[in-house]
Amino acid sequence: MGAGKRGVLTAAVTVVCAVTVLAVPGTAFAAPTPPPGPGTTASVTVVTSDVELEAVRKKLDTLYRAAAKATDEYNAAEEKARQQTAQVVRLAKKIVEGREKLDDLKDRAGAAAAAQYRGGGLPPEARLVLSDDPQEFLDGAGRVRQEQHAAKGLLGEMTRTQRDLEEYAEDAREQMRELEAGRKVKAAAQKRIERQIEAAEKLEAELEQEEKERLARLERQAAARAQATWLSSGVLDELTSKATAQGREAVAYATAQIGKPYQWGAEGPNTFDCSGLTSQAWLAAGKTIPRTSQMQWQHLKRVDVKDMRPGDLIIYWADASHVGMYVGDGVMVHAPRPGRTVTLAGAGSMPILGVVRPDPAAG
Repeated sequence: MGAGKRGVLTAAVTVVCAVTVLAVPGTAFAAPTPPPGPGTTASVTVVTSDVELEAVRKKLDTLYRAAAKATDEYNAAEEKARQQTAQVVRLAKKIVEGREKLDDLKDRAGAAAAAQYRGGGLPPEARLVLSDDPQEFLDGAGRVRQEQHAAKGLLGEMTRTQRDLEEYAEDAREQMRELEAGRKVKAAAQKRIERQIEAAEKLEAELEQEEKERLARLERQAAARAQATWLSSGVLDELTSKATAQGREAVAYATAQIGKPYQWGAEGPNTFDCSGLTSQAWLAAGKTIPRTSQMQWQHLKRVDVKDMRPGDLIIYWADASHVGMYVGDGVMVHAPRPGRTVTLAGAGSMPILGVVRPDPAAG
């Protein structure tokens, strides 16, 4: 690595290295190679150590996890915006219908008033005096009472309709205010996602090809160690591999996406983020589940890891920022992170927060 790149890389990982030193008492590092003596002309090839690359790996992991958390916030805001938009549309339809109803009521009230005007609007006593037939008077008085009752009913219905219109309008205004607030949340989350991914990509770009290969090897080794630790707990001894019909369909959909790129905020068909993959897989199996990993963790039925079966969702990290789908034999399928594709991985290759089941009613 050239001196310029060496400087950039060193600066990028200094904080991580410092944290590593402070966090692990007794950890020692080799002393730096002394600079060439005076008059030395031979060039020196500086090789990035595995310790430094491990610091880079941890830094990348931190950046991509932050991006994943922001992606969940973005997806949640997007899902809420969809629901609020649909609600605004429903309210707008109710407002239109209410105005049409109010116009009709006003026309009917106007017709009733006109009829009363044409009848002279005389009080019952005057009609009795003017009438030659008492029965005719009684019949007329009955009709007057009916008309008065109908007019009162019309006025009451007009009042209720007007009140409903005002409530619909206020609800619509509130939904629009929430939509605007949601847009700001989504925009802020998008900026965080882009900022974290940009930082990660910049850090990776400073590595030579050989260093990238070694970094990838370190990532695989870290995942393998985590998986081995998970398996050594004996968790597979009690696991059942019996999947439901819907679970098999969900697994078939998810595994059919292997090789497709990760893209934050994507739900397919060509790219996915982690919860986009799991939610679409279960949708393909005929079951609608929440869009984000955090909502999946909050709203789906939780089951013990030892009771996990294919199709269940494994929620990772303490903040529920990642999700994969269990496929059996200690393996899960997931969309890992930017720069990666949908793939199979050890179910215990990351810290498991818990397991949720989209189809608990199936037994």
